[in-house]
Amino acid sequence: MFDVIVVGARCAGSPTAMLLARAGYRVLLLDRSEHGTDTLSTHVIHQPGVAALGRWGLLDRIRATGCPPIDKVLYQVADIRLEGCSGGVDGHHAAYAPRRYLLDPVLADAAAEAGVEYRSRCTVTGLLRDENGRVQGVRARHEGREFTERARLLIGADGMRSTVASLCGAPIVQETPRLTCAYYSYWDHESSRLELHERPGGWVAAVPTNDRTTLVLAYFPQSSFEDVRADAERSYLEQIRVTAPGLYEVLRGKSRTERLRGTGHQRNFFRQATGPGWALVGDAGHHKDSITARGITDAFLQAECLTGHVEDALGEGGQPRLDEALAAYSGDRDNLMSESYSAALSAARLEIHPKRLSLLRAVQSDPGLTSTYFDIFAGIRPATALYTPQLLARL
Repeated sequence: MFDVIVVGARCAGSPTAMLLARAGYRVLLLDRSEHGTDTLSTHVIHQPGVAALGRWGLLDRIRATGCPPIDKVLYQVADIRLEGCSGGVDGHHAAYAPRRYLLDPVLADAAAEAGVEYRSRCTVTGLLRDENGRVQGVRARHEGREFTERARLLIGADGMRSTVASLCGAPIVQETPRLTCAYYSYWDHESSRLELHERPGGWVAAVPTNDRTTLVLAYFPQSSFEDVRADAERSYLEQIRVTAPGLYEVLRGKSRTERLRGTGHQRNFFRQATGPGWALVGDAGHHKDSITARGITDAFLQAECLTGHVEDALGEGGQPRLDEALAAYSGDRDNLMSESYSAALSAARLEIHPKRLSLLRAVQSDPGLTSTYFDIFAGIRPATALYTPQLLARL
């Protein structure tokens, strides 16, 4: 019998398993994919996530993949151009955007090194419950063979379409309709800065990643998804041309290194985070539009939040103590993610209000306010941090 079973070995599941194993627990980590496979992602790890990697002793491994540090940001909207960087977290001023087929194995391997039993290509098919309905383990399949495993706690970290959440009956407690659709590809273009370009009805981001390439993403209103999908190549390039003309001119002389990918299924929700014998972490419990690229960073923070609550409760006090810890995690998860949820929805509406432009014009004339603005974008500080006496005086 394991102490914990974690389903999903990516940005939420692997760190959760690793941290619990480092605390001395016997942990089983299951994932349906092969080790090292790619996945749909914006890749960005903002500074709070970078600081988490530093705390875990994994940041040097990310750097060793050849992923460039991103310590400059350009943001353009209307006649406004902000350039600078954030103030950082714990001395970490750069963000990183590693390819997921490089990042995810680093995290899973670290979990295995901590003592986690890791099994890939496993599909969860059901749950084991006691006579009171408390979750006690899983039924799963590996290469056609059925097996069961038991644990005191089951953690679902298996993404937006979480099987664990479905089997546990975790209800959605807050949901906002889908707001954008997104298409992206990789370009043979080396850069050292994150670029963000915005206009009404459009958003374009350029993100430096591995192999001296740049990930370029184009966002459209969800209402236009069917039209965009009908001619995705044309729509993607046209959105870059109209929203980020300077970037478009740079890319005209470059070639794409991979095919165009896209999605119109960017849900926005909070699921109930815990129940008797189970918990959800990462996208399984909370998902939002990728436009602010907070998913990986928020997964890391949720992993630390969950393990911080349950690591002592798993060792003593029995089920009542564990249930108290899970309830505390549920409340803290909601508080921890509420700011980034609101920020993502605000950006994903692809609307630009005159008052916001006035605020940004005041920000761009002050390097300190610009740094604060990029702190807010990275999730380092709350939006209220921008309203300093200096800014209010300028407004």
